[in-house]
Amino acid sequence: MPAIGFEHHDHAHCVRSTLSKAEAHCADTGLRLTPVRRRALEILLAEHRALGAYDLLEVLASEGLGTQPPVAYRALDFLVKAGFAHKIEALNAYIACAHLGADHTPAFLICRGCNSVAETDTSPAQGRLGDAARAAGFVIERTVVEAEGLCPDCQKDAA
Repeated sequence: MPAIGFEHHDHAHCVRSTLSKAEAHCADTGLRLTPVRRRALEILLAEHRALGAYDLLEVLASEGLGTQPPVAYRALDFLVKAGFAHKIEALNAYIACAHLGADHTPAFLICRGCNSVAETDTSPAQGRLGDAARAAGFVIERTVVEAEGLCPDCQKDAA
């Protein structure tokens, strides 16, 4: 899977396609994609950068969808548990899943210049980490990989 977030693409199609996949997944699994949850996902999809819960709440509140922090936190919790979003630990913020519906282990490339985030796929059981785990008799169940650096646009600006 390619890294999604830094390359130029048809963003409107990206948003529509991912929302459609989320709606289909909810219909197939019996999950409820309430108007607030759907709008929260749509807001995250509109950006390729992580948003904090209060950033999300600000937009939801301006649209009359709730003004109290639990509104945003509940929506984000649902989106993460459903596999529609990821929490970026280093930023204490959230990003829409770029590979919705795919079985993957994401890694996040975080631009320290513009705060955009690209999601790519990793295989933690492979490579040096997998070798070290096997040597220790350890089975990897979950990893969080977050790398900080500069995106292509910020590299150009710095040059």
